[in-house]
Amino acid sequence: MERKAFIQLSTIGGIGLTLPMASWLNSCAQKTEPTHSAEFRKLAFDLLKDWCDGLIRVQVIDPSDTKVHGMLKCPACDVVHARSMDAVYPFLHMAKATGEKKYLDAGIAAFEWESNVSLPDGSWSNGLDPKSWNGTTIFGAIALAEALHYYGDLLDDARHQRWKDRLGKAAEFIYQRFTISFTNINYPATAVYGLNLIGRVLDNESYIARSKELAEEVKAFFTEPNQLLFGEGKPSDKRSAKGLPAVDLGYNVEESMNSLVMYALQANDEDLLNLITRSLNSHLEFMLPDGGWDNSWGTRQFKWTYWGSRTTDGCQPAFGMMAHKNPSLGTAAVKSTELLRRCTADGLLHGGIHYLSHGIKPCVHHTFSHSKNLAAMLDHWDHLPEINTTAPLPRTIADGIKYFAELDTNLFARGDWRGTVTAYDAIYKDGHYRQATGGALSVLYHNKVGLLCAASMAIYKLVEPYNQQPNPGEDFAFTPRVETFKDDVWYSNIFDRTATMTSEDAEGEIKSRAKAQLKNEENEAVTETASDFELNYTCAKDVMRITAQTSQSIKEKTAFVLPIISPTGEQVAQPNPNEITVQKPEGLVSIKANVPLAIKEIPGERTFNMVPGAEALPIMAFFEETAKAVEISIEVL
Repeated sequence: MERKAFIQLSTIGGIGLTLPMASWLNSCAQKTEPTHSAEFRKLAFDLLKDWCDGLIRVQVIDPSDTKVHGMLKCPACDVVHARSMDAVYPFLHMAKATGEKKYLDAGIAAFEWESNVSLPDGSWSNGLDPKSWNGTTIFGAIALAEALHYYGDLLDDARHQRWKDRLGKAAEFIYQRFTISFTNINYPATAVYGLNLIGRVLDNESYIARSKELAEEVKAFFTEPNQLLFGEGKPSDKRSAKGLPAVDLGYNVEESMNSLVMYALQANDEDLLNLITRSLNSHLEFMLPDGGWDNSWGTRQFKWTYWGSRTTDGCQPAFGMMAHKNPSLGTAAVKSTELLRRCTADGLLHGGIHYLSHGIKPCVHHTFSHSKNLAAMLDHWDHLPEINTTAPLPRTIADGIKYFAELDTNLFARGDWRGTVTAYDAIYKDGHYRQATGGALSVLYHNKVGLLCAASMAIYKLVEPYNQQPNPGEDFAFTPRVETFKDDVWYSNIFDRTATMTSEDAEGEIKSRAKAQLKNEENEAVTETASDFELNYTCAKDVMRITAQTSQSIKEKTAFVLPIISPTGEQVAQPNPNEITVQKPEGLVSIKANVPLAIKEIPGERTFNMVPGAEALPIMAFFEETAKAVEISIEVL
């Protein structure tokens, strides 16, 4: 389509397109459809269109006020998400795909709002404060480069040149500032593809050469023995007290690996492709059967939502584009997209599986970020391998134990049960940013009824205030745990980064054992009451058993806390003091104990945690001074 044709259309008033003009636009938008993966393509396209329509509904259009014109107003947050200009790429994709002018107008307005966060050095700030973080320039630059690369013909000559010049300024900032140790590994990893793409769009060999240098350097940031990408800590090469690297699943699968895959395929870097294949296969072990990502242990868990990570872009390109290496990678791309579809309402991606049932408004950041990767998938569709869901996910067919030494984390599976036990001690940066640890059961999943346990931060904190929503109501941790309070100070095993674990698979049962102390946020063990506990998790085909015990005297009120993931509306019953049942659509969950069970009194019965964006029923089993063990069994009937 000629650039000027769309520009001429922008002068048409509020009467909209005439029928002949609309037909002409639609004919221009048509292209030959590939024959493979038709159902997945329809899912991706329909979801992207829904998201673009949702973004248009929250976009501010006021050409008389450059401070707001084009901005995406967030339904949930008081802050302005400055990266909303990234939506230029999916908007222009949808303009070309549908021939509808509203998407072109939205894309132009979204990008030209960038003047509000444009800085003299060529970067964009991540907030209206010009002193805010500007490393996110790499993401805006990729979105702009993709828009120009694929859809520059939709722009008039003057705007096309102006945008290209602006891309050049951003590119120079990235070229001058980004090194492999610039900050978290997701930034230089993303620049591997970003600089290559921008170099091709701007015909600048220096940028392409720098991308190749970064691609060589990033190869040192894969763990042994499982080749997980590490570096999501400050500094990126830091090691924990146990000698473990900083790994975050969410950022890896939804951001960094996309860049590395797209670069390696473009540059035909076979060495990197082989490394990436091994890495993707290891990351894939953490996808649950319904497409959820188990990032219960990740260093940046504070942004974990069950479908991924809140301000990243989605796993579709990395896993979909590599499905020829392992068809299960393609299954992951489909399953993830299906989960994103289930978490979408009114055109916006909600930050968790129970936002709607708990009445939580969606942050617009989730939608414009994830829109980019669906657009990228569709723009590469003709070159994709066949993608379907015939190849099972590893965790769907798993049986036994898989130990990740570099994470001190066990994945277990028996019958329909899937779970994670972790004693991972790496943290994002100095301070109290605590994901699941302490030998905790950080995920419990059942194939029949779905997610049953999912760890949260020990204490929810706005580590990135621009990129997190405040937790509604009381901050109640979702990680199953032993806890006590002494002098109003909270002590729990989930603060203990020195916990140890062992496991075995014998006589049909998987047994994971952890030894941990009850500690406070300052890493101090409780005194004058039991502090040393052994946690035993036994998984058999038909039942999951948890035992927490101590040999020390219990002088303070101590409980095992078991938050069961359950949205508002599921019926809860207590047929006897030692049993609680939760009726789910697919089956009845029965929780029994050797001591009376109680449900913590909270408004509305369910508690909600932004990590991982779910509701839970807070069940508590209290230790008795004469009975120093709590035994809990969970069955699905």
